[in-house]
Amino acid sequence: MGPALVAVQRTQVIRCPIAPDRVARELSALERARLRSREQLQQIRGRVAGLTGPDLAAIFDAQLLMLDDPLLVRRAATIVMEERVNAEWAVQRALDELAEVFNDVADPYLRERKGDLLDVAGRLRMNMRGEQGGPRDLLQDLDAPCVLVADELTPSAVVQLDWSRIRGFATEAGSRTYHTAILARSLGVPAVVGLRDLTQRIPPGASVIIDGDTGEVTIDPPPAERQEAEARARLAHRHLPPPRAAEGPAITRDGIRIRLEANIERVDEVAAALESGAEGIGLYRSEFLLAGGPPDMAGEDEQYDVYRQVVERMAPRPVTIRTFDVDERQLVRPLVDAALDARWFPEPERAGRGGLRGIRFGLAHPAIFKTQLRALLRAAVHGRLRVLFPFVSSVQEVRAARAFLAEARGQLEARGAAAGQAAAGIMIEVPSAAFTASLLAREAGFFTIGTNDLIQYTLAVDRADERVSDRYEPLHPAVLRMIRHIRRGAVRQGIPVSVCGEMASDPMLLPLLIGCGLTEFSMTHGALPMARRLVAETSAGEMARVAARVLTLGTVDEIERFLRDALGPADVPTTEVNTR
Repeated sequence: MGPALVAVQRTQVIRCPIAPDRVARELSALERARLRSREQLQQIRGRVAGLTGPDLAAIFDAQLLMLDDPLLVRRAATIVMEERVNAEWAVQRALDELAEVFNDVADPYLRERKGDLLDVAGRLRMNMRGEQGGPRDLLQDLDAPCVLVADELTPSAVVQLDWSRIRGFATEAGSRTYHTAILARSLGVPAVVGLRDLTQRIPPGASVIIDGDTGEVTIDPPPAERQEAEARARLAHRHLPPPRAAEGPAITRDGIRIRLEANIERVDEVAAALESGAEGIGLYRSEFLLAGGPPDMAGEDEQYDVYRQVVERMAPRPVTIRTFDVDERQLVRPLVDAALDARWFPEPERAGRGGLRGIRFGLAHPAIFKTQLRALLRAAVHGRLRVLFPFVSSVQEVRAARAFLAEARGQLEARGAAAGQAAAGIMIEVPSAAFTASLLAREAGFFTIGTNDLIQYTLAVDRADERVSDRYEPLHPAVLRMIRHIRRGAVRQGIPVSVCGEMASDPMLLPLLIGCGLTEFSMTHGALPMARRLVAETSAGEMARVAARVLTLGTVDEIERFLRDALGPADVPTTEVNTR
């Protein structure tokens, strides 16, 4: 039980009650975000004016005016002061109120200005998020431990949370076989899942009781009911802290060595990865260097400095850095996605991720690509660095990318700069790459299976589309067979293969993947201690027999039932919300 912390993943905004002494800090962060947003928009306006002329640049004149509109930033400040909530959520609230006004406007031209409003609000939130450090920082400032109320909570997110600050959780998504519910049981965390419209019914800061035994969530309970719940909680208290990272390698019960690495986005995450027991960085998402500007604004020296820091701080452990996985629109129309796409691209196209992204983007923009490759090769002098090409779909793309890497090395040597050795690997994220894995393995130094995109493209499911998101199934037979096929292609050519994405940190799927013969995994650093514990409890031989049986089953339901029986039952009730 405790005050509700409401997290809405669909909008990537968390509503969090804040202590009185944090109000001034939130208001200052809001103002700094406004000033930073103004600076970015002015830079982008100048760039667009130079590329396309004054007509499109005028879009940003309107956005600059919106930053000064009292109905947006000033209204958000008022919400922070009156409701004592975090500024990022206050911006979302102010945006929602203004969006309703635009929806009621009859003039089509004025209605289209809603796209500009979304862009401005998104920029404000982005700049605040980078400064505040996200939900973890907000949790540290709570007056008391809280109850997490969310629309959805992935297993990998569960294992990262600070359970000394969160007493339990309830979600809108999920069922009795929900992997997050299974993990909650193993952690001893009270949880109720599958409650419709939960985030709309519970305001942030409301007193909430989560009863994982009965499946009930009670809002604003009377004193007598609260006292009775406290008494039961003391008797049945089973909360277990996250396991500490163990020293030494991760080894299964029957002696199979499993390698566990971390996914990171910023240099300052290296320390946390090491504390969590990471044996290396399995994925550094370099595109996060581009926040606030288009790709050609990230210079070679600037990139080199960041990559060098990551490599040096992890030494002698290996670091795998993915080249920019961005869409071409971020270059041609810098950071205008919300404003321009709202007019020019239909919703299905905006939601798609199959455009000129990843390796396609790099090959289409050689100057940007070779700048990044030179920076990576320079950083490779300082430690063990691997270069990872994302969104590969053909052998031709790999050969072209390796040719660019060789050219970048030649450019460095020509100017007398040191260039280190860096293995070049590819992400397997699309079915065309998966089906030609044995061919691609001849061209690549290693494979990384990007399970999130691989599942999406294999099953033709957009995870952001609520109409079909329930069909995003990691346990789909096609997904499991494809992963097996990729591993076989890598093994035949003798190259390493790792699994990256949420499958790697799912407590049901990690043992299954080990049973499929995979031994290298990369995940968010907060998931590493739990993954290490799962490895120690897993017998690779037993899971190989389980995996062999799983691969003969035809439906997700059959696979889930079989795994529950094989791994042990772990149900969490789902019933109702009680509103007082």
